[in-house]
This record gives sequence, structure tokens and C-alpha cells, in this order.
Amino acid sequence: MKKLLECISDEVMNAFEAAGYKREAGKVTVSNRPDLCEYQCNGAMALAKEAHCAPIQIANAVAEKLQGNKVISKAEAVMPGFINMFINEDFLANYVAQMAASDRFGMEPADKKMIVVDYGGPNIAKALHVGHLRPAIIGESIKRILRYAGHEVIGDVHMGDWGKPMGLVMTEIQERQPNLPYFDENYTGEYPSEPPFTVKDLEEIYPTASAKSKEDADYNARALEATLKLQSGVRGYRALWDHIINVSVNDMKRIYKILNVDFDLWNGESTVQYLIADMVKKMKDDGYAYESDGAIVVDVKEETDTKEVPPCIILKSDGASLYNTTDLATIEERVIKYNPDQIIYITDKRQDLYFLQVFRCAKKTKLCDENVTLSHIGFGTMNGKDGKPFKTRDGGVKRLEELIGDIQAEMYKKISENKDMDDAEARNTANIVGLSALLYGDLSNQAVKDYIFDIDRFISFEGNTGPYILYTIVRIKSILEKYKAQGGNMEAAKIGNPRNASEKDLMKALTGFAQTLESASEELAPHKICAYIYELANALNSFYHETKILSEEDEQAKSEYIALIDFTKEVLETCINLLGFEAPERM
Repeated sequence: MKKLLECISDEVMNAFEAAGYKREAGKVTVSNRPDLCEYQCNGAMALAKEAHCAPIQIANAVAEKLQGNKVISKAEAVMPGFINMFINEDFLANYVAQMAASDRFGMEPADKKMIVVDYGGPNIAKALHVGHLRPAIIGESIKRILRYAGHEVIGDVHMGDWGKPMGLVMTEIQERQPNLPYFDENYTGEYPSEPPFTVKDLEEIYPTASAKSKEDADYNARALEATLKLQSGVRGYRALWDHIINVSVNDMKRIYKILNVDFDLWNGESTVQYLIADMVKKMKDDGYAYESDGAIVVDVKEETDTKEVPPCIILKSDGASLYNTTDLATIEERVIKYNPDQIIYITDKRQDLYFLQVFRCAKKTKLCDENVTLSHIGFGTMNGKDGKPFKTRDGGVKRLEELIGDIQAEMYKKISENKDMDDAEARNTANIVGLSALLYGDLSNQAVKDYIFDIDRFISFEGNTGPYILYTIVRIKSILEKYKAQGGNMEAAKIGNPRNASEKDLMKALTGFAQTLESASEELAPHKICAYIYELANALNSFYHETKILSEEDEQAKSEYIALIDFTKEVLETCINLLGFEAPERM
């Protein structure tokens, strides 16, 4: 199904051609002066010099050809050469009705690609904190948008589970429980099935161990030794590591589930260790990797670079691998297993240079060919009201679970004011609406930009917020339930021609769905969906306030109103699902 602007542009292009001018000049845009017209074309201005006549003369000729058009009800040439237009209401209503009846509301499927989205990036044995919010929810939304567009998408959490942090945790566990069998080299029995720690223990163990390693050289050396034993495959250390992984991942899954974030793969750095030795050897043998100050590196600078791009370090001077190493091996594994057309990484924007190095190295060393698109979406910082990175009152980094709890608690205070709800419903509704406040508050910002985390603004039922969008959906649900209670037949309701300006504006807002989704998927931009549904919610609420819906005496008109708002609800619910949240039955 063609997008509405394409339909209008086709008619104007035909008119330009019929008037003796180039078709390409007939491209139409939404008017930037809605007080004057709905759509406009500025093509006559560009043609004036070539046609050797005034722009207004061209515009008049084209406008004349558009008289009586089935798509455009009115076309007017305006000095110095604009063509102002209004859409035909019959055409608009039929277009919206076709959207409602079509698969994915008329959005054409994209040319299908296999895409891997690498997002989340938590470290094992550490509590998820506020810094993990953005990569999780931006990545989840992008994954959903790409799937909706028609692509095959795999989401991978890509955990940090293999480096020195593991050695630190194991060293501290040994300090506290030295008699555990995992540290006995002579132990040959089965290791305990239950872990010797809880997730709460782990959350305290890692920062303690990290602090000790910075002050105690012997402790740090023992941690490095423990890391080596793990990576060398020492049986007891691998068994203890399995416990750390299971306890951490189970807790991560619990918190990610609250955020409606779901990964297809729970892989980490450890997953690709089997590839590293051969990968490095091949890089050396092929002449790409060489030794520099004891380290193994690959040059990735290019002649066109305006800034210094350092070599990509593959192995450190002590032979240890780095994030670069495991990320390159992960690219190799993904190419082997999934043959992706694109791999998307979602991390802090401060890693732009790092990913430039890794991507160039992967292409140069033939880990993936030139047809594989490697993309990095760098996101900005979530800041407090002071404009600095979000911290707790005592200056620490707030746990993600606490942040979610805070916003849901504030929402509960609001929701519990509804005396018609019992406490259980109020708390469940508060959790749903609170999540919308958190996700929409973040995703409505362009990913690359920093933003202020303002809980009071985010939970407001007014303005550009998640609760406002949900309140709009709940309002529609309430009207539909009352209509059915009056004996109205939802199945018989059909969208009709607009009867007033606000109804026409709502229809025009609905027609932007396909364009928005196409743009959001191509640009990997969830904020575009937020902007669209805010505009759509505003249009719906204007229509609601200016139109008697349930009290309309004309049953045909009432039925058509109901069909229109029901379709609006479907579009809004589809969009919020792509952002990662849902609407309650009432608020």
C-alpha cells in the first residue's frame, strides 16, 4: 500500500507532466503552514530558471491541471510560486479504511535481512544499575521495530563473563570460604549443585574485591592467578564460575523481565574463546597482525582520516585478550552461525572510536566481507536534574531495580487515588503505567543525546509522557466498552468520511504510520515512534473534546466515530508494543 504522501505526489507529478514540466518537481510535503493548507509543493520555484518563466506561472498551470482531482480537493497557486493543497475527504476516509483492513496497517515489508542486535552488555556478578537501562530498552525497541518491518532479528545480551572481574570474585569467595572444594586441587568428587552464595552476596563481593585489589598487591596477584586458572580450564574454578553465571543470569533475567526486555541469546565473552587462538594466528599469517611493544596489533587507520585512529590491539604484551579480541571473535562466530547482513551494537557513545577500530579490523582481516554492515548506535547519558550523570543522594550509582521501584511507587500514589480500584489492581496498574513512564521518558529522546531524568515529568498524565499516551488508550477503551454496553455492534462499525476538522486531522495523523515505521526502522530511531504517537494521541484527544461520540443521535455517525477511534487504539497499541510497554484496562 502506497504511503499517503506518495499518492498525493503521484497526482501532482502527473499534473506537472501534463502542464509540460518535469515530473520530479511534483514532490509534495506536509504543509509547514497548516493555517493555510494541508499539503504543499514548491517544485515550481526550482523549475523557473530552466523553464524561463516566473514560478507563479508554472504553479498556476499545474494547479489548473489538478482541478477535479480525485485525491486533491483543492489546489491553489500562491506567490511567489507555491502550490497549496487540501486532500479529498472521500479519498482520505477510504485510505484510512484500507489501512485498518490491511496487514500491518498498510506498511510494506522491507527487503528481508538477517540482523543481529548486540545490546544490554551487563557484567556478571555485578548488580544492574541505571547505566544498564538505556542499552537494554533502546536495543529491545530497535529489535522489535526491525522485526515488525519484516527482518529476521536475533538479540544477544553479550555479557562480560570472562576477564579479571571473575578472578576478583573467586578470590574474595576463597577469602571468606577457604574450605570450599572448588579451591582444593586434589578434590575429585562432584561439586555441590547449590551455589555457596546468593545474588545479594555477589553484589557485595565484587566491589569489595575490586577495592582490595587496588590497595593490596598480593590480593591483586591472586586475582590474576584465579583468572588464569579459570581461563586455563581448572576444574574447580570452572565449576565455581558456572555457579556465578547461573546466579547472576537468573537475577538479570528477573530484572530484564520487569522491563519487558527479552534476549534470544545469553552469550558472553567466554562463548567465543575457542575461536581466538586460530583467529589471531590467521591474522598473523595473512600479514595483518604484527608485534608492537610486545602487543599484537592491526593497523586500521585510513588516508582519509582527519583524526588519529590508533591500531587495534588484538593481544596485550602478556598474551592476554581484550574486549577487542572477544568482539572480533564474536563477529567471526556470528558470520559463521547466522550469516548476518547487519550487526548492530548499542553502547555508550563514548565507545565510538573503539567500534570504529573493531569494525575496520574485522573488515580488513576478512572476518566479515564488505556486504556485512557493522553499525554502532552510541547513546547519551541519563543525567540528574543537576545535569550530571544520575547518582543516588550519597553519590553512588543507583541500582536499576531501585530506579524501577521508585517510579512505580510514585505512580502508585497517583493510581491509588482511583477509589474504584482495589489495592491489587492499583498496584498492577501502577507497575504498567510506571514502566511506560520510564521507557517513554527515555526512548522519546534521540538516543545519541543526553537527557534529564525527571521523575515528576515522566509520571505526569499530561504532556509528552508515557502515562499520557496510556491515558489516551484507556480513554478509547472506556468509550468502546460503553458503546458495547449500549448495544452497539463493533463488527458493523466502518470508517466514514470526516464530519468535522478534528476528525479529518485524526485521519491525517493515522496516515503517518507507515512513513514513521519505515523511517524508525531504517534510522534505528525509536524516538520517531514516540513523536508519532504523541501527535496521534493529541489528535485523538482533540477529536474527543470537539465531538459528541456516545451521545451522537445519528447512529451512522456514531458507528463511524467508533470505528475510527477503535482503529486509533490499534495503532497506538501496536506502537507502544514496539517501545516495550502495554496499556492497562483502566487508570
